[in-house]
Amino acid sequence: MPEQITPPEALAKAVQIAGGQAPFGRVVGVTQGAVWQRLKAHKPAAAGWVLRAEEATGISRHALRPDIYPVEQVAAPTDLEPLR
Repeated sequence: MPEQITPPEALAKAVQIAGGQAPFGRVVGVTQGAVWQRLKAHKPAAAGWVLRAEEATGISRHALRPDIYPVEQVAAPTDLEPLR
């Protein structure tokens, strides 16, 4: 089972992969200060940052904001006949 990280941890990892706060800010279209504020407050990525961050860093939208992009759970079929 893959290790679960919190959304703020996912943001910090994305910033690291991007090469720091300023490069990450350029990727998502905000200032370095806006990135710093999110990191300092231990908040997840802003909703508007998620898709660009995912594309640039490979950190999944599901990890960055699971409240907006939940992982879909596929339910097992219920109409199967019992095995004999």
